[in-house]
Amino acid sequence: MKLYRRAADHMILVNRDELMSTRMSGSEEALAQLTAARLGSRPKQRWLIGGYGMGFTLRAALRVLQGDARITVAELVPEIVDWARGPMADLTGGCLDDPRVSIHLGDVADALASGPWDAILLDVDNGPDALVRPENDRLYSPVGLHAAKASLKPGSLLAVWSAAPDPRFSNTLAAAGFQVEEAAVRARANGKGPRHHIWFARIR
Repeated sequence: MKLYRRAADHMILVNRDELMSTRMSGSEEALAQLTAARLGSRPKQRWLIGGYGMGFTLRAALRVLQGDARITVAELVPEIVDWARGPMADLTGGCLDDPRVSIHLGDVADALASGPWDAILLDVDNGPDALVRPENDRLYSPVGLHAAKASLKPGSLLAVWSAAPDPRFSNTLAAAGFQVEEAAVRARANGKGPRHHIWFARIR
């Protein structure tokens, strides 16, 4: 995994494949915005975001959540956090130092036990079709989904980002006992670019 910069743009590549880029932030921001809209104004919300990426989801969450909210960001790769505090600090805008934020350096699956959560937002790998790290498959398996469900408060939400829709994963969510809503969102903040996919799963 390497960080590249071209003019004002940053890119993180795995081998030669672009994993994420500052040119595409719209769907990551929508992950937080649409989750907050569905939860409403309940007080003292606790969110778990996995992982940090380039921080678009975290910064969007901080913009819409109240001052009594608490957000835990689970990031498996320490270099991602180092880059956020170092060469990408201008983009980060101090979000990691917000008093509402805490960092869990490790697998988001291990952070589930620190619930209960009002929202769990998963933007890990490429979505349910894990391409970068095969171990990420466990997050989206029936066992992983039942673990997420057990760590949610009643009426709370599991939101899952993906580069593409996946009817099999929709069925897996339903089989795990979730009520499933799906949304297609544009990759770019200006409403353009490819369509990405978000599942919103509530406990039935």
